[in-house]
Amino acid sequence: MRAVLIVNPNATSTTPAGRDLLAHALKSRLDLSVVHTDYRGHAVEISQAAAADRIDLVIAHGGDGTVHGVVNGLLGTPGSAPPKHLPAVAVVPGGSANVFARSLGMSADPTVATNQLIELINGRGRRPRWRRIGLIDCGERWSVLNAGMGVDGEVVAAVEAEREKGHAVTALRYVRAAVPAVLATTRRAPTLTLQLGEEEPVAGVHFVFISNCSPWTYADERCVWTNPDTTFEAGMGVFATTSMKVLPTLRLVRQMLSKRPKLNAKQLIREDDVSTLHVDAGDTPIATQIDGEYVGLRSTMTFRAVPDALSVVAPPAKSPADLRR
Repeated sequence: MRAVLIVNPNATSTTPAGRDLLAHALKSRLDLSVVHTDYRGHAVEISQAAAADRIDLVIAHGGDGTVHGVVNGLLGTPGSAPPKHLPAVAVVPGGSANVFARSLGMSADPTVATNQLIELINGRGRRPRWRRIGLIDCGERWSVLNAGMGVDGEVVAAVEAEREKGHAVTALRYVRAAVPAVLATTRRAPTLTLQLGEEEPVAGVHFVFISNCSPWTYADERCVWTNPDTTFEAGMGVFATTSMKVLPTLRLVRQMLSKRPKLNAKQLIREDDVSTLHVDAGDTPIATQIDGEYVGLRSTMTFRAVPDALSVVAPPAKSPADLRR
C-alpha cells in the first residue's frame, strides 16, 4: 500500500525523535514517503499531489490545522469537480487540542496512536476496510470538525495573532482570549439570523457554533461540549444563543464543561442532525473560523452536511453515550 506521511514539524507536540519513530514504524508496513510542511497551506499542496499520484493513504502528523489542510487538498473546493481518486486519511496527533484524532477514537499520545494506526492498517484480509465519515461544506472550503461565527471567530483571530508573535498555543491562551471576547459580545446587540433547513429564520442571535463531531474541543484533558449527540456519521450540530447576559452565560459555560452536560437554557438554540444552515450577519460582517483557522469577516455563510464524504483509518464509531463516559 502506497502512503504519504505529511509532518508538520512546527506542531505543538511533535518532536524529531517522535517523527523518526513514527516514520520507521510505518515504513515496515507501507510503501511510505515522508514530506514535511514548510509553510502555511503546504499540506494542501502535498495532498493534491498525493491524490494526483493515486496514493492509497495520506497520514497527517500534526494538529487539527494539518488535518484541515490535508482534507481540503484532497477534496478541492466544495462544488468543484470531485477528485478522480480520493486517498483515505489517517492521523497521528501532534497539535495542542487534536480534536479530530481524539474524536475518531485515536489516542492523544502519538506513540500509542502510532500503534493503533498500525493495527488498523494491518486489518484482516488483503485490504483494510476504512471507516466513512461526513464533512461540512462551508462554501469556500471543507470543515472536518467545526466552524464558528461571532465570539468563537474572535477568539481564534486573537490566538492566531499571538501565534504570529511566536507564542505557543495553549488552553490557557484560548481562555485569555475568550474572556475579553465574551465580555465585548455582552455589550453588543445580536446581529445574526439563522435558518436551519426549511424552518423559519431566527433573528437576534449573538453567535453560532457548527459542529461535525463531539466534543467541540478540549481544554487540556477536559471536554468542551456544545452538541453531545453530534457524530461524524450524522448531520451537523448547531449551538447558538439569543442572550449574552452574564449569569445565564456563565451557567451555560459550566454546563459545556460538565462531564454529563445537559445544555439547557432559555437563550440556547441547539439542534443535532441538521442538514443545512444559513447564517446572515446583516450589514455588519462577523468574525468567522473554520476548523480553528480564522477566515476573516463574513456577512453570510451557508453550511451543508455532506455524509459519507471521506474514508479514514480509525476505530469503529462509538455511540454519543459512550463518548460522554
